[in-house]
Amino acid sequence: MLIQEKYESMRIEKSDSGVTVVTLNRPERLNAVNGVMHRELSTFSRDADSDRDTRVVVLAGEGRAFCAGGDFGGDSSDDAPTAEEARQIVDHLLEMHKPIVSAVQGYAMGLGATVSLLCDVVVAGPTSVFADTHVKMGIGAGDGGGVIWPLLMGVNRAKWFLMSGDRVTGQDLFDMGLVNFLAEDDQILQTAREKAEQLASGPLKAIMASKVPINNYMRFVSNMILPLSLSMEFATMNTKDAKEAASAFQEKREPNFRDN
Repeated sequence: MLIQEKYESMRIEKSDSGVTVVTLNRPERLNAVNGVMHRELSTFSRDADSDRDTRVVVLAGEGRAFCAGGDFGGDSSDDAPTAEEARQIVDHLLEMHKPIVSAVQGYAMGLGATVSLLCDVVVAGPTSVFADTHVKMGIGAGDGGGVIWPLLMGVNRAKWFLMSGDRVTGQDLFDMGLVNFLAEDDQILQTAREKAEQLASGPLKAIMASKVPINNYMRFVSNMILPLSLSMEFATMNTKDAKEAASAFQEKREPNFRDN
């Protein structure tokens, strides 16, 4: 079941209509993903699927951002994210039967961008900012960006954004077809709720039967890409460039990448 007692970094709010809002709740860190949130991102979709009170999920972020990506402030070794969890975050979202809508305000960076775009429906603002910023930290884009970006925008365009880490706005992604609905910044969550309510009032079994086969195709693609991208991501975490990026981040300067 999807219940608050099981979650520390997320707020769970259920409604009588069957719409459950799951809110990433670390606003003081722009909802950056620490070890606890990483683990909970790997379980909430399965809990939602088995929850009898939930028909549709809205995934949102508290405060000014949806999710700023990984939290480079440091985790204890006990709470550090694992490769197994990284695989489960993507797999479990793609295996989810019930519809899920993301409400993306502010930044959706790195894993935040991946998770938001893996949802069935994406609602964002014109100035919402998406980017897969792994390369900015000297790390390969291995947490699912290599799965979802090319599926949604095409191979060459996706490779540029993954190799450069360039940012792209919600308006641009709407024009490319990655964002389903645009809303003003103060209406993003409300619009996401409205779309979720529309689905929740419909024939849920028919709705699930309409999305699951498509997600099955996405899982087929993911099974080819994700194991390799994750292994290559973890292989880059101890490179000179990754260490230089971490130092530059702490020292608030531009990194000087020279590792080849």
